[in-house]
Amino acid sequence: MRVIIDGVEMAAEDATISIFDWGLQRGFGAFEVIRSYGGRLFRGAGHLDRLQRSLAALHIPCPDRADLERWAATVAGAGGDGTVRIIVTGGGRDPLFEAPPATIVSWDPLPTVPDHLRLEAMIAGWHPGTDRAMFHGVKWLSYAPNMAATDAARRDGFDDALLLTAAGDVLEGPTFTVAWVADDVLETPGMEMGILASITREVLMESCARLGIEVRQGRFPLSRLLEADEAMALSTTKEVTPIAAVGEDLVGNGPVASELAAVHRVIVSEELG
Repeated sequence: MRVIIDGVEMAAEDATISIFDWGLQRGFGAFEVIRSYGGRLFRGAGHLDRLQRSLAALHIPCPDRADLERWAATVAGAGGDGTVRIIVTGGGRDPLFEAPPATIVSWDPLPTVPDHLRLEAMIAGWHPGTDRAMFHGVKWLSYAPNMAATDAARRDGFDDALLLTAAGDVLEGPTFTVAWVADDVLETPGMEMGILASITREVLMESCARLGIEVRQGRFPLSRLLEADEAMALSTTKEVTPIAAVGEDLVGNGPVASELAAVHRVIVSEELG
């Protein structure tokens, strides 16, 4: 597998960054993961827009947009179906151990995604939606709490976690958006909940418009999801994947997730040819 660091292409085993980089030492940086279909990037512009917003919020200089586009296209073309990960670190900011920010672009094969997900609900005290955090919607490198939630859920026998506020309202998954269908309406947590501005969520809204499905965004208790006709997880790698259960509570298995997944594939085909 090939990796591009600051414009230099190299073998993955030869890739290095400074040990003084705050991205390594403190998780200071931002990243994006873009889906590659047949070596072509889907909604790459939207991902790069979000990367620029994230870096601006962290006061980290953004690499040249044209360079990012070229590097991402290069690794995608070499890899094929999979994901392209772009990482921009904060560099070393200690005066005694300075290091320039690093831009890392790599390709990863798609992970195995179950046909249906079983989630474990847990309160996410660190989540931006649970307080007045500074970085709502920033896709920064500090995903340790999210990954710890995923790991805890898997150790308990689940596929992943479902994050909740202290009051028990639904937020999102550690790496995915959630939505469900109740009374013929698709419901999903609103952006005011501090969730990530997901690119796949945007495609979901477009898919609902094509299918004539009403969408309701807002604050919803977990009970609303559990009582739904069906529920789904949405992400770059999962696309639209049904949720089968949350804890020991089974979630309905309806037709809408399959319909949305089909329209998602149509949109991908339309944009990539």
